[in-house]
Amino acid sequence: MQWLWDRQSVWSQAANRAKRSIGRARTVGLALGVMGACAGTAAPQLMSWSNGVGKALAFLATVAVGLAPLAAKAAGPQQVHDWTRLRSISEELKSEVYTYLTRVAPYRDAAASEVLLDRVGRATADASDLAPHTIGLVPRQRALPAVTDIGSYVDVRVVGQIEGYYRPRAAYMSRRTGRVRRMELALAATAVVLGAVSVVFGTGWASAWIATVTTMTATVTAHAAASRYAYQEVEFSRTAAELESLTTRHAQLADPATDDAFVSQCERVISAQNEGWMAKWLAE
Repeated sequence: MQWLWDRQSVWSQAANRAKRSIGRARTVGLALGVMGACAGTAAPQLMSWSNGVGKALAFLATVAVGLAPLAAKAAGPQQVHDWTRLRSISEELKSEVYTYLTRVAPYRDAAASEVLLDRVGRATADASDLAPHTIGLVPRQRALPAVTDIGSYVDVRVVGQIEGYYRPRAAYMSRRTGRVRRMELALAATAVVLGAVSVVFGTGWASAWIATVTTMTATVTAHAAASRYAYQEVEFSRTAAELESLTTRHAQLADPATDDAFVSQCERVISAQNEGWMAKWLAE
């Protein structure tokens, strides 16, 4: 069983690395977009004050605008597709580990090892093209989950997933969503002030910056939409609530005959959450 846990570690690391690469590319794209818009607006306004500064800003704007599409390619549909597949395999292997250690169906009889090999083989059969993503990665030194029965499965897998992952991630996404909304509000207020300055004082520079601030707002909004902060917040909270509900009902029944169905339902909820956000990402 340790071999499978080590294998899952490699797939998980590959998925994490792919996600970080996409996140960096999107952040760089956001920064380049904002930089290009600001430098492009400031360049002609400062040219009369300092020809050198104006030309430098014009050069910076041109470079930023030119590099932005390159950054976007590093977070394109293919990269997102590969990341979601890597994560899918990692989570499927993790699910098999926990189900096997709990010794519920389909791992109750003497043929459990053969069943496990067959299911793992099917899970990774179509992932040979993703093998390059795992090059250079070695399994992290981790003991097998301390799961031996249904009680330890609830404590380690279900409660651990709720308290150690879903709730914290929902809170994190909530903070990110709030940060984006505050940034959008600040930019909108800035555009209003610039509009008032332009109308009241008739200053051309303020009018030019209104378009730039509007572009910046659209760029921030697009970045937030691509990162799907609000969607992930809802999904993490919903999944935690479903797992809590399943655990409460199972505890009230206190019937070993329902153990197989309980574990299957919990793994299905976790799998559905993974499949849901993966489908959402791939729909972009």
